[in-house]
Amino acid sequence: MDIKFCNKSILITGVSGFIGFYLANQILETNDNTVSIIGLDNMNDYYDVSLKEMRLSILNEKATAETKGNFTFIKGSLSDKALIDYVFEQYRPDIVVNLAAQAGVRYSITNPEAYIKSNLIGFFNILEACRNSYDHGAKGVEHLVYASSSSVYGSNKKVPYSTDDKVDNPVSLYAATKKSNELLAHSYSKLYSIPSTGLRFFTVYGPMGRPDMAYFGFTNKLVKGEKIQIFNYGEMMRDFTYIDDIVTGVINVMGKTPVENEDGVKYKLYNIGNNRPESLLCFVETLEKCLIREGIIDKPAEKELLPMQPGDVYQTFADVDELVKDFSFKPSTSLEEGLSLFAKWYKEYYFVNKLKAIQI
Repeated sequence: MDIKFCNKSILITGVSGFIGFYLANQILETNDNTVSIIGLDNMNDYYDVSLKEMRLSILNEKATAETKGNFTFIKGSLSDKALIDYVFEQYRPDIVVNLAAQAGVRYSITNPEAYIKSNLIGFFNILEACRNSYDHGAKGVEHLVYASSSSVYGSNKKVPYSTDDKVDNPVSLYAATKKSNELLAHSYSKLYSIPSTGLRFFTVYGPMGRPDMAYFGFTNKLVKGEKIQIFNYGEMMRDFTYIDDIVTGVINVMGKTPVENEDGVKYKLYNIGNNRPESLLCFVETLEKCLIREGIIDKPAEKELLPMQPGDVYQTFADVDELVKDFSFKPSTSLEEGLSLFAKWYKEYYFVNKLKAIQI
């Protein structure tokens, strides 16, 4: 599906984040200079800020080409209501993609306030700005797309996870905030006729990803020759989804405003996952193979099997039938293909670039 956003103004929050960057980059790459992206990010130090800065530099460089779209970056927080209101008044976005959030399940156990501030207050500010965008007869926001998470399924036993499943028992604060986002979006869609679509992402990975994610942490330990800790004694299954598949899914959704459901609400939820869970042990073994192939490591690591961590779930598994039905699209990148691309990037970023810098 070739989606174009000609003459559209698109607000992407969390634009220097993993998914936000790839989404903005793809839109700039595939659209002409009539598209405008407004990127918002607070550039916090939850993980290595230099990665965020690198992503931003790529977007800024791409936007300088006459044939590409326009890109404007604004540094700031979702929790700053005055700033969010200013952005909406100044740029009048046609499409809003809210990806900014405090991520991470385990971090939410020790730093809950960060999640309330960003994921609840911040998302409320976005919803209010969308509501006010229709004031005085203005055209307003055409479509609000926002990130949810597979974490909302908690410890559900039924698999694959369907958006029709009941998800009232989150096992982490992070999951609770994401479920709250879905409820808030539904109420605003109902009350103020804001077309909105929530996307439950399943374990996103790939080049330039988040260093706090397991595959990145495993790689760093493998490079250092350290022992790898695998929880629930290796009995963990994850629906690993490659970043390009995620972005394709998001762009498809952006281009199609949800139709009214049986309650007269323009509201929709989709899972975006690979629809094929892999065991964590298999994942690590595949990662090791890819890193050895690139010459990053020369042997597999010693593995320490530990009990389940608080907030974790045994398995994630996406039912993507709705995604296939509405967009004829299904994530399909294999684990080995995706991890091979990650390994190539890791080698370039952490080894080749550093060697060049030393030589200079």
